[in-house]
Amino acid sequence: MRVGVLGPLQITAHGLAVEVGGARVRALLIRLALDAGNVVAVEPLTQALWPEDGPADRVHALHSLVSRLRRALPVVIRQAPGGYFLDVPPDAVDALRFERLTREGRQALRDGNPELAAERLRTALGLWRGDALTDVAEAPYAVAAAGRLQELRLATIEDRVAAELRLTHDLAPVVAELEELVTAHPLRERLRGLLMKALHATGRQAEALGAYEAFRVLLAEELGADPGLELRQLHLSLLRAEQTVRGNLRAPLTSFVGRVEERVQLAGQLREGRLVTLVGPGGVGKSRLATKVAGELAAEVPGGVWLVELAPVADPADLAQAIVNALGLADPGRTREQVSRLADALPVAETLIVLDNCEHLIDAVARLVEELLGRRPNLRVLATSREPLGILGEALCPLTPLPSAEGMRLLIERAVAVQPGFTLADDDREAAAKICDRLDGLPLAIELAAARLRYLSVEQLAARLDDRFLMLTGGSRTALPRHRTLRAVVAWSWDLLADGEREAVERLSVFPGSFTPEAAARVCGWRVVEDLADKSLLQFVAGSEPRYLMLETIREYGLERLAETGKISVARAAHAAYFLELAERAGLRLRTVEQLAWIRRLAADRDDLLAAVRFACDTGDAETARRLGVALGWFWTVAEDPAEAAGLLGRVLDVAGDATVAATYLLNTVMSGDGIRARDDGGRLLALATQAGQPAAAMIEAMVALIAGDPAAGLPVIDVGLPGLDPWGRGMLWFIRSFLDGSLGDMEAMARDLDTAATAFRACGERWGLAISLSYLAFARNTLGDFDASVAALEESIGLARDLGVDDGQRGWLATVRSHTGQVAVARSELLEVLAGRPPAHRIGPIRVLLANLARFDGDLDAAARHLEEAAPYRAAAQDASMSVLFLLARGELAVARDEVEAARRDLAQAFTLAAQTRDMPLVAMAGVGVASLRQRAGAPDAAARVLGAAHTLRGGPDARHPDVLRLARDVRAELGERAYREAYAHGRRLDHAVAIAHITAAVTHST
Repeated sequence: MRVGVLGPLQITAHGLAVEVGGARVRALLIRLALDAGNVVAVEPLTQALWPEDGPADRVHALHSLVSRLRRALPVVIRQAPGGYFLDVPPDAVDALRFERLTREGRQALRDGNPELAAERLRTALGLWRGDALTDVAEAPYAVAAAGRLQELRLATIEDRVAAELRLTHDLAPVVAELEELVTAHPLRERLRGLLMKALHATGRQAEALGAYEAFRVLLAEELGADPGLELRQLHLSLLRAEQTVRGNLRAPLTSFVGRVEERVQLAGQLREGRLVTLVGPGGVGKSRLATKVAGELAAEVPGGVWLVELAPVADPADLAQAIVNALGLADPGRTREQVSRLADALPVAETLIVLDNCEHLIDAVARLVEELLGRRPNLRVLATSREPLGILGEALCPLTPLPSAEGMRLLIERAVAVQPGFTLADDDREAAAKICDRLDGLPLAIELAAARLRYLSVEQLAARLDDRFLMLTGGSRTALPRHRTLRAVVAWSWDLLADGEREAVERLSVFPGSFTPEAAARVCGWRVVEDLADKSLLQFVAGSEPRYLMLETIREYGLERLAETGKISVARAAHAAYFLELAERAGLRLRTVEQLAWIRRLAADRDDLLAAVRFACDTGDAETARRLGVALGWFWTVAEDPAEAAGLLGRVLDVAGDATVAATYLLNTVMSGDGIRARDDGGRLLALATQAGQPAAAMIEAMVALIAGDPAAGLPVIDVGLPGLDPWGRGMLWFIRSFLDGSLGDMEAMARDLDTAATAFRACGERWGLAISLSYLAFARNTLGDFDASVAALEESIGLARDLGVDDGQRGWLATVRSHTGQVAVARSELLEVLAGRPPAHRIGPIRVLLANLARFDGDLDAAARHLEEAAPYRAAAQDASMSVLFLLARGELAVARDEVEAARRDLAQAFTLAAQTRDMPLVAMAGVGVASLRQRAGAPDAAARVLGAAHTLRGGPDARHPDVLRLARDVRAELGERAYREAYAHGRRLDHAVAIAHITAAVTHST
């Protein structure tokens, strides 16, 4: 929950507005909010609420107000000895968050970090929506508090302007703002000083001095006083023009974006040490960061800051001459004493030399720097290079790609420069983020991409990045040749490698994900990863084991080169062979107590394992594809969405038939609720079962029977397969048997099956099997009305899934169970919390549908519609039918509630037809309840009762506490009377599955 008092009172919970009625109740909330998290005693509260006249028993009146406030905000108003408190973190109240951000911004300004300061202070000021505490403006306590906040707001504006003066190149808007502020607050000395600095920085020195004189006269006339010491000193410094520094740094032509932490780190290293090397891949922004930080330190370096650009220097013998030319020193000549003479010619005062682009002269630069630093104790050197200089005393500042948010800022700023008026629409944000991510957050690549936005839309540019080297050309005409195209940036690094290193990088480019040194050695034949990481061609990935990652831009270039050599298939085959060996090493361990460790190990190599599977399938290597499918099938079952896992296993089956792969494929197909996709493969899959042992044979035969619509035929297959199996095999067959019994409408048997499966999985330590068994057991118990057992099973399942690092939707199920027990508000809160945690995309759609249903249960049809709008894109992207059924059912029920009968009939007919095709009987029953709602709204309560009875038959239980079932039963009973309702309901209960489905189909068809 959040409380806003910097303007009219505003309360939100999970992004939704909360209304609190009554002026005095709101005044109570505001007073508690100003001390959020702390107890406010009864006496100050009553004094705040009734400063003068008030009720005779103020304490009792206060308790009454607290009770009213608790009805609106039940979970955040707490009582404590002697008073009450608002149980939210301070940051949940905008005024307290404003104060925290202001403190952090001021500290950043004192620490010499103006960008962080500006970011914090802008955020702080953005919290204001009007005058503070407007709802209680007349209360004595509020007058003082509002005055303090308003003064802090003005001081924060001053701090923010001070930070922007150190950051912004275009100071015209800052000057205009300061002029307005000075007009509004003419006696405020700090504002006047900031205006003077801004005017001076824009070359308007006479106006800066005039601003001081006007202030001096005003003070004398109004107060009979003189300006303060700080302003007088500023005036004197402007008169003397003491703000010049030595050096050759040029003013940048574009703004500097991001790199707050790196700037602070680099500046600190330069203050503490004498040699710092900024290392990173080409295009990552080393030169720009180096000159930015060096310029910020210029005032601290009396001897000046001097930039020496080494990229044009081809001969190491010309290195000293390049420094001489940059610093404008006397020419030492090409003699043996050249370095000594250069050292003698350097300024005596403390000096900072920036040696930019050292990598092609690395040995010569290292020797020269070591010599100069040894001879000149007041000299500091900042080098930029793709690898360290490798000398004693060197401090490294690794520069990694820009984070996504900073990359987006850079893309937008540069796009505005080439296309005035450019704005990034909300619909384009995902594509813009994709551009920055595909370009590895490399500033040079992003700037080249931004230039293309003159001619292409953001979406078009994102779609064309597969041809990035052809697309990203045409950089600045004055830039170095290797900075004008993306290809040239990478080629420069390539050309500096030895032949063996170049071949190794090309072979390592077949890794789409991160990799271990062991994996690299198997693919490229020798251990070079540390050397290549030193040259910024690989990125070190921190973790429990050493891993490395190649940026996608470098990888694409390497793949091009590897294809040109004709060795790409050999490298990919070696890659697939290594990951086949790793997958088979994991093998059966995934079904034991070792599961957690191996899940994490394989998850780290997920992209490479998928690449190995694709290579085997694309090249027709049936044996490798089969072995990978056998070894990875259970990993995919645990770690992937069932529909995605089924897709991967189906691809393997297309290349190489195998019973174990087929059994795992069918399991994921059934769990995805999309048996339709496997129905046509039944014959082919059964043929595999005849060649298989247990439990694979029984799994295939039973699940083929299930998806063929004959679950009873699968039961004896399970019974035959059970004897002699290990605990994991027994657990799997009992788990599959639960689907058969559930499809037959026997919820009691389904619950017994799942209890037995859970016991077996516990015995072998297999967490995922246990978690999924408990999840389905919760469904069965919920349908049977045993809600306590359902919640207990789900809570254990959620804990197991958390250990595994997977999300199998149990929290959504838990919210559903809570809604069945009347805890709609708690269910909504839990679902919103899940969404706030950014769940996998395939979970978002079902959660939005659940939220839509909860809103409908509460009568908030507009909120239900909004949630369904949010769910619609996920329905379109879903790989299984169940999401479409749930979406159409929710939309149909909403249309019923809005009396939109034709729209409801259309959606519910489609939902029921699709559900029936899946042969997932609980899903069919859910759609049936929607049809019953439609029949009842259409004036046919007897038909509605019969459909409810048929749904009971299909699901195998009454599900009597489901809010829709509960509402329908109540309304239909009221219309028909108890006896007629029971008779109609019993009629539906007597139907077998096939007839029940036909009956509901007819009911929805005839609903008009």
